[in-house]
Amino acid sequence: MSGDDPGLETVADLLEDQTVREILVETSREPMSARTLKDHCDASGPTIYRRLERLREADFVVEQTRPDPDGGHHRQVYAPNLDRIVIELDEGALSIDITHRESMADRFTRLVEEI
Repeated sequence: MSGDDPGLETVADLLEDQTVREILVETSREPMSARTLKDHCDASGPTIYRRLERLREADFVVEQTRPDPDGGHHRQVYAPNLDRIVIELDEGALSIDITHRESMADRFTRLVEEI
């Protein structure tokens, strides 16, 4: 876990929320707008926006700008920024390890730095 990752209590609180879990599952299939998530998650718009804000604060989702083919404008979509969350019990202590997805730019930078 890096210093910026949320603690075990924050992660447990987030994952306890059914809407949060639905958002993570739905966006893992494809990035979605808040409006689309509202339809898929059977939650109100304000609820979706509040959960997305909490997920962004925890760095569990990222906001991306995509062209809107219908309106000719741009729209915000959300995608998960998680690969794995591992909670481990070892010698009387719980620890958490969060693995974030690595963007193409981050992979390229890491490749160059390793050369």
